[in-house]
Amino acid sequence: MDQYSDEKIVDSWKKNASPWTSAVRGGYIESRKLVTDTAIVEAVLSRSPASVLDIGCGEGWLIRELAAQVPHLVGGDVVPDLIEQAQNTGGGHFLVASYEGIAAGAVEGLFDVVVCNFSLLGKESVEALFEAVPARLKPGGFFIVQTLHPLLAGDLPYIDGWRDGSWAGFGSDFVDPAPWYFRTLESWVALFSGNGFRLLEMREPIHPKTHQPASVIFTGVSPEAFEMASV
Repeated sequence: MDQYSDEKIVDSWKKNASPWTSAVRGGYIESRKLVTDTAIVEAVLSRSPASVLDIGCGEGWLIRELAAQVPHLVGGDVVPDLIEQAQNTGGGHFLVASYEGIAAGAVEGLFDVVVCNFSLLGKESVEALFEAVPARLKPGGFFIVQTLHPLLAGDLPYIDGWRDGSWAGFGSDFVDPAPWYFRTLESWVALFSGNGFRLLEMREPIHPKTHQPASVIFTGVSPEAFEMASV
């Protein structure tokens, strides 16, 4: 298995499903508790969706947060143990599905919002997913992505490329950290525009302690929305 590959990312998350579930449900990740969880919920609800597809949903926390206000919720993740945790807790419909599977039609129906919350870590799988998302959106639907802000990349060169992962600060239960594919802001914008999306908004949630951006949230509108508007 390649040290830097989408396959290695999946393998790592399968190994760490249990401690990740505990960390999320126990509120052990400070940046999530203080900033990014609320930021993504607000970004999704600001579009007043009646249906949401959460790709890379993990143990299902975002679906549960949205359940009181969004009637139709579907979450997909490639890790069976995480989906089992999500199903046991409820809030929506959950299924085991890889990004490739979702791109191939594993999820039925169209959605007002497709959201990826810190779940776009790879290279080829992410590029294929961007190509597939328009077919999962209703006309005028939104694709919302929250990811690590590129300014937090450290001292490494500001260029696209694979980076080593780390579980620093997460505790001894975590093993074999997943690599991740770094993208500049320009590259993220190009992923949206290159797949027909118009980028409506870019939010930079600020951490209240560091006063640095904790993440970046992109919101793109489906190609059909502005194609129809221009007719």
